[in-house]
Amino acid sequence: MAPAETVTRSEPVAPSEAVTPLLRGIAVLRRLTEADGGTLSLSGLEKATGLARSTIDRITATLARMGYVRLDGRDVTLAPHLTELGNAYLAALRLPALLASRADALADELDESVSLAVGDRDGIRFIHQATRRRAMSLSFRIGDLLPAERTAPGPLFATEWTPADWRHWHDRRAADPEDRTFPAVPPRDHTTQARDEDFEDRTAAAATDGYSLDDQLIEPGLVAVSAPVRDPGTGRIACVASVVSHTSRHTAEDLRTTLLPRLHSTVRSMENDLRTAPPPEPGTPRSGLATWTAASKHELGRDFVESLARGLTVLTAFGEDHPALTLTDVAKATGLARATARRALITHEHAGLVAATPDRTFTLTPRVLSLGFPPLSRTSLPQIAQPHLTALADRVHESASLAVLSDSGEEIQYTARASTSRVMSARISVGTRLPAHATALGRVLLSLPETRSQGYALVDEELEAGLRSIAVPVHDRTGRVVAAVNVAMHAARRTAAACVTDVLPLLGKTASHIEADLRVAGRFRPIPLT
Repeated sequence: MAPAETVTRSEPVAPSEAVTPLLRGIAVLRRLTEADGGTLSLSGLEKATGLARSTIDRITATLARMGYVRLDGRDVTLAPHLTELGNAYLAALRLPALLASRADALADELDESVSLAVGDRDGIRFIHQATRRRAMSLSFRIGDLLPAERTAPGPLFATEWTPADWRHWHDRRAADPEDRTFPAVPPRDHTTQARDEDFEDRTAAAATDGYSLDDQLIEPGLVAVSAPVRDPGTGRIACVASVVSHTSRHTAEDLRTTLLPRLHSTVRSMENDLRTAPPPEPGTPRSGLATWTAASKHELGRDFVESLARGLTVLTAFGEDHPALTLTDVAKATGLARATARRALITHEHAGLVAATPDRTFTLTPRVLSLGFPPLSRTSLPQIAQPHLTALADRVHESASLAVLSDSGEEIQYTARASTSRVMSARISVGTRLPAHATALGRVLLSLPETRSQGYALVDEELEAGLRSIAVPVHDRTGRVVAAVNVAMHAARRTAAACVTDVLPLLGKTASHIEADLRVAGRFRPIPLT
């Protein structure tokens, strides 16, 4: 969906010590997150943020240097490496790592979608999704923000709201009655308007019943039942687990009577997992996370906004073994001066990305997921690989491809391609299947002994006269070979030896770049291979 243009949340005035370039960079990332496909033109960003074009150019150049966006002519697109910010929050939270397998198992058992959500002020934000692949399926993504009153988890979280939280909710409802500031949900119309008292009544019922229902509050046909997963140490809601379906399969009442008991059983198992989980093992203290920025500033000059890069890097200092950090901790982890780290934390606190605790530490908030995570959480391996293949094809002036092994193990399927402008080149469309044994891509995927030992496969005119191809594997986070990339050419243009000496190093670097993106993007979700 395109970013909301008519309604924006009113934000308090930034404190004098806030870092203005950092606030502007956060605004750019949020507008890109709300844009269709995570892409906006430079002029579109200028209009969406109200920033000057020169400012947009410097911010996007800095974000591109960090690997957070990709610049393609006049367009700016979110890049997979940006998910490291959301990963820092999810790692520090620990809930996805501890509970996701339970949610996935319940989804498999019920053949329905199951989600985990946390509260984010007057909304709920998803931290895990186990969806069913159907023609009629959910489009919500990890990191999506929904208004509390239009969800099943919302009333459960609202049972713990303070009077100030309720005032904030009433103010938001009055300022945005159509939910235009929630891009993940369709705007309300006159048929879906609800009284504030309705949500208050649902909250009271949730406090009594211990569960909550969503009977087509988001949109017609969508129903859900939710139950709270409580922190065994505090008794407060750690997250909410939901089973989501549509009315052609279940009514809301049917969810309550038939599926709620199984949901409650899973919730009890989740709470036991939280109770028995060992504390995270202390990791090696981080240091110097932001020291690279000085070199980038020296190289790029005024086009690199160092205060923006430093500020965003502060978010990556948090993680599973350091979910809460003092100012001194942040300064040590980033290599920044205390004054610089302090201003970055003040800025993030104003933006709602960081919260200060009574014990003088800082923690990340769910709002960190608003920085690109929703659109990137649906990225597939072909989407990750495509820009890298394009860059490789431009470099070697030959076609480059990504392929996976078919279910039978006897064929390869091309899933991404980058062509060259030559009169004669290898022209194979995405989706094409070829015998695995006769292709370089297939021999890599079949892990033949010779391929394993030398790290690549070279096929010389075996599939077709005149066609020469060299391929290398692509590994996932566990080291498993999940795909292969190749460069194919006419045999007259390069000898087999030249393929090894000239093309193979560039091909290996391309595979490494794809693997790096795959490791970051796939840390808290499986990456679709096709």
